[in-house]
Amino acid sequence: MSVVILGGNECMEREYSNVCRKYGCKAKVFCKPCADMRSRIGTPDLLIVFTHTISHKMVRCALTGISGETKIVRSHTSSMNSLKDILKEHTA
Repeated sequence: MSVVILGGNECMEREYSNVCRKYGCKAKVFCKPCADMRSRIGTPDLLIVFTHTISHKMVRCALTGISGETKIVRSHTSSMNSLKDILKEHTA
């Protein structure tokens, strides 16, 4: 399963990836907007948006390139526990 995480804390990028790997997922983490973000996101199975730590512009940019087959989960907190709960729910 492929996962894309938008937002979150920069210092936690590696931890987000490690947790996703433990659940058998490949993860891409975008804490800051980048120039070619739409093309780098691709077509993930799950898109996790940490809404508290992301700009509206970044959300709009990411959502325009997402297909209808991608599950989108929004979480207000960007903590490890919230990420683990989301992955438990969607990888089971």
